[in-house]
Amino acid sequence: MNILEYADRDMLAIDVANVLAGDLESALLHHDIVSLAVPGGTTPGPVFDVLCAADLEWDRVRVLPTDERCVPGDHQRSNERLIRERLLTSRASVAQFIPLYVPGKEPEDVLPEIESLINPVLPLSVLVLGMGEDMHTASLFPGMDELSAALDGHAPTLAVARTDVQPEARITMTAPVLDGALSKHLIIYGTAKRDALERAMSLPPEDAPIAAVLSGMTVHWAE
Repeated sequence: MNILEYADRDMLAIDVANVLAGDLESALLHHDIVSLAVPGGTTPGPVFDVLCAADLEWDRVRVLPTDERCVPGDHQRSNERLIRERLLTSRASVAQFIPLYVPGKEPEDVLPEIESLINPVLPLSVLVLGMGEDMHTASLFPGMDELSAALDGHAPTLAVARTDVQPEARITMTAPVLDGALSKHLIIYGTAKRDALERAMSLPPEDAPIAAVLSGMTVHWAE
């Protein structure tokens, strides 16, 4: 794991976007189709605002959320909505989006269908993650049902996450899929998350799910 510190969040957004563009460009030299998995939430938005203008062959890029709330794609809490509004614009508007949620169906019922779309673009070419102060990443939460199954090295591509602290079910990529990405980046802001990351390094993944994916990770941090 390598930790890079930035003077401020604006500089981080610009630099990380350039790094991601370089990673994607390198992947495109070796593969006809490449994959970019990204989180939702507020953290990656400024990075997306820069990355979307990168001069890449975006029509060969498949963009996926690392996890998704089981809400319609235009819902305020939808990761798909953020990704479409902030990343799949400008030059990146021609990239193909692969959703993790099919409205109107129970998430467990559609996992095989969604996995059939994702598996052809594995391993992930480029992965971007965030992390909560509780050391969760994607929708792998400490204490959630079936966490051990989602952390298992032989876990399927996707899992359904249900917790008492979240208002809706979520679909998440599992630990081996995230950890198997060819290029991995974690973006965190503030002292509290930096401290949480330090704690996670000495905890098992069952207590700190982010620990399951830190091998080979580049961490980008700003106050």
